[in-house]
Amino acid sequence: MIVDDNRHMRALLCSIFRALKIKNLKEVGDGETALLEIEAFKPTLVVTDWHMEPMDGISLVKNIRHSASSSVKYVLIIMLTGHSDLHRVQEARDSGVHEFMAKPVAAKDLLKRLEAIVGHPRPFIENDSYFGPDRRRKNQGPPPGSSERRDAGGTASVASDDTLSPEQALAS
Repeated sequence: MIVDDNRHMRALLCSIFRALKIKNLKEVGDGETALLEIEAFKPTLVVTDWHMEPMDGISLVKNIRHSASSSVKYVLIIMLTGHSDLHRVQEARDSGVHEFMAKPVAAKDLLKRLEAIVGHPRPFIENDSYFGPDRRRKNQGPPPGSSERRDAGGTASVASDDTLSPEQALAS
């Protein structure tokens, strides 16, 4: 599912995915419409823009992650934005995205991100303040001096077959 209020960006992303032989695509122009259609469409991946009206990408991600439907709340999510300063990256990460990409998006970079999230899935973490993929990038345990943090095991895992290519996983 591609969620972006800019129809040209949606068309560009669709052409990239079609070049990767991913054909079952759904395009929507805002977060509210995406939430209305996500349960019926059941996407494997959501690529969403950050800045949209009436619901932005961060609100969309939070709604997805708090969904009662397990087929929705575990979906792979890539956030796109034209603004990539550190606080935005952290806010996107803390909302539950798998990957964050600055626009303009190159096909090879998008493919690398897809390979990363499909080929090396991170476990999902659930606690009182967060539900989403493990925010730590490498399995190095908690940072020094942070003994109160949980281990990399989390409370739930990503249901994924590590032997699938990104194209195969997204085509299913």
